[in-house]
Amino acid sequence: MTLARQFVQALRASASAPLSPELRLAASLHFIDAMGVGLAAAGSPVGLAYREVGQRWARGGPATVLGQSLGATPAEAALVNGGLMHSLEFDDTHTGSIMHGSSVVASAALAAAEACGSSGTAMLGAYIRGWEALARFGIAAPGRFHSRGFQATSVAGTLAAALVGAELEDLSEAQTLAAIGIALSQSSGVMEFLSNGSSVKSLHPGWAAHGGLIAVELAGAGMTGPETSLDGRWGLFNQFSDDPDAVKRFGTLIDDLGHRWHLPAAALKFYPCCHYLHPFIEAAGLLAERGVHAADIVAIVCEVPAGAAPVICEPWERALNPANGHAARWSLPITVATRFIEGKVDLDTFETSASSEVRALAAKTRWLPLRDARFPERFEAVVTCELLDGTRQTVRIEDVDGNHTRPPSSERVLAKFRQNAARSLRPAAIESLEKVCLQLDAPGSLTALTEALRQTR
Repeated sequence: MTLARQFVQALRASASAPLSPELRLAASLHFIDAMGVGLAAAGSPVGLAYREVGQRWARGGPATVLGQSLGATPAEAALVNGGLMHSLEFDDTHTGSIMHGSSVVASAALAAAEACGSSGTAMLGAYIRGWEALARFGIAAPGRFHSRGFQATSVAGTLAAALVGAELEDLSEAQTLAAIGIALSQSSGVMEFLSNGSSVKSLHPGWAAHGGLIAVELAGAGMTGPETSLDGRWGLFNQFSDDPDAVKRFGTLIDDLGHRWHLPAAALKFYPCCHYLHPFIEAAGLLAERGVHAADIVAIVCEVPAGAAPVICEPWERALNPANGHAARWSLPITVATRFIEGKVDLDTFETSASSEVRALAAKTRWLPLRDARFPERFEAVVTCELLDGTRQTVRIEDVDGNHTRPPSSERVLAKFRQNAARSLRPAAIESLEKVCLQLDAPGSLTALTEALRQTR
């Protein structure tokens, strides 16, 4: 039996497993976080391309396009929404797999559920199981997709989105296998955007959600795909991860489907930039609270996990001189310096290029490899400031704020949602959307969700 068939059978069987109240709450919070981030992007400069395309596509279709009052086709809506959810680098991450799950899975689940007329309960269940698929794809080859130059979220996300759509469309086992085989041929998303901080990175999860839903449509219409999509010579793991043990490792992750859930362990973000930067920004903030002032800093030394360095440090000249504000979302020296100079890192930080004061402090920064780092399971950081008086101040962050080792409160997540959603929705709609997202098991919840999302400013 192929690995894909084993997985599909186990995933379908897990649909009958009861979902605990704790799991449903975690899923609801991650889902509402994704909606808020997407709505913030729809009302931000970085979301301009998606707004314009969304306006062209929103012609009365069944699927909501964030920031628009009219809907589009499911695949079109999923592309725009997934792109918006990722464009601010503010969406959730499962650190062990390095997957931005909700930007793919929430966009696919919302679009497919609206098109199918599904219940809120069915959508939430498909969202949870899609998250499980995506996290397990990444856990099977930790860091290996990225080391090959592929964004794991996008290349594996297409298959996860197909699984979400297949569940909501009630495809047969054979059709589901065909759908993920078709989705494999649409898997893409390379890391070359780092060369200039291109905004195309945001397209990766949107395209994955789009491709997965297109694959479901084609499979439902009779197209076939390779059943060896996971373990084949050119399957997901052998082609994109180049990890000889990934197939075997994934096989061991099938047995506890329906019993162990990875979604509650996913980290929520509280800075709109690359997740690898967050512990460094936090460390800078703690140093500032200790009384370390930018004017007194002679040098800043950052100790960086090897797996994170290619994204936030290399080449160092690029990190010191990001092409624009958006490109600074992947710059270690700029974000750390911003925290010292401006006292915060938020959405406004990346809407303009860094100031001369920030760049001057960034130029005093250097980085070293962090020994014995536990990346990607934990996002660690060590920041040391060398001061004018000859003293040194050091802060070590053991794991990123918002991860399962340091979980945020529900109220903190909801406060982030409200602030983000305010960029696109009216106050009453924000209140309605929050209520319905926390009660997706209620009758008619999906209709109420659609209505709230479309009450744009």
